[in-house]
Amino acid sequence: MPQVVGIRFRKGAKVYFFDPGQFAPAIGDSVIVETVRGVELGIVASGVRELDEAQVPQPLKTIIRMASDDDLRQVEQNAGSEKTAYAICQERIAAHKLEMKLVDVEYAFDNSKVTFYFTANGRVDFRALVKNLAAIFKTRIELRQIGVRDEAKMLGGLGSCGRPICCGAFLGSFQPVSIKMAKEQNLSLNPSKISGLCGRLMCCLKYEQDHYERARRSLPRPGKEIDTPDGRAVMLDVNAVKETVKVRMLSGDADDINEYPFAVIQRLAPVRVSADSADDDSLSSEDIVMIEEDVPPAPETDA
Repeated sequence: MPQVVGIRFRKGAKVYFFDPGQFAPAIGDSVIVETVRGVELGIVASGVRELDEAQVPQPLKTIIRMASDDDLRQVEQNAGSEKTAYAICQERIAAHKLEMKLVDVEYAFDNSKVTFYFTANGRVDFRALVKNLAAIFKTRIELRQIGVRDEAKMLGGLGSCGRPICCGAFLGSFQPVSIKMAKEQNLSLNPSKISGLCGRLMCCLKYEQDHYERARRSLPRPGKEIDTPDGRAVMLDVNAVKETVKVRMLSGDADDINEYPFAVIQRLAPVRVSADSADDDSLSSEDIVMIEEDVPPAPETDA
């Protein structure tokens, strides 16, 4: 099996695999590699390990060298140049009266290209802006339109949990999130409660979804009569986190509410519900939360 090392080029970005070659970099080391965008400096995110050949993307490029002090100084200089370029681009956007929001600027390691990331409500004709920036920076210019999720990933911030947002900390790519997940997890459908800094549904709704789906498939649905150790009862609620169900007993006091572990109910009333019949996507007018779609990126323009 081939040996690979995982390298990340931006904080919270996707990890790419490279052949370590003659080097044995440790996590946190800086290395120089060749990518489709040219020569780049990356940070080792996972150490050298063997990986099944089917999981290794081809062709697998080899690390050129370990980063030197001069390479690290070059990165620092690029960071300073990015701040200057950001201010200049902001000024040029205002001068051209373009309806776009500049998010970030990225210099290629060898200064062969400057990439400007921006958001906009629709397509933007930035051809004149590209020519203007190329005349100022004397290098190749790329303007790339991104969505609001990518904007939050680049800028970072703190989520409602008080921790750095997931996309800016460790998520390499975004997973599909739907309003149905919030319904199945019995969360408030108030947009302010289930939306992240980007204004879209929080990525963390996906984390426990598989567990909730398994619970729904293996248990009777609320409203069904079931057998319990204390007699017949009606299902009221399923708590997938605590792995318990709440029921109302049919005998005795009408307000007699009991709670039982999943295992007890599954043993007394095993249920096999298909995924199709278990899913209920119907939303009432009170449940609907408007989620605006990401704007598709505009074609990249280089100069």
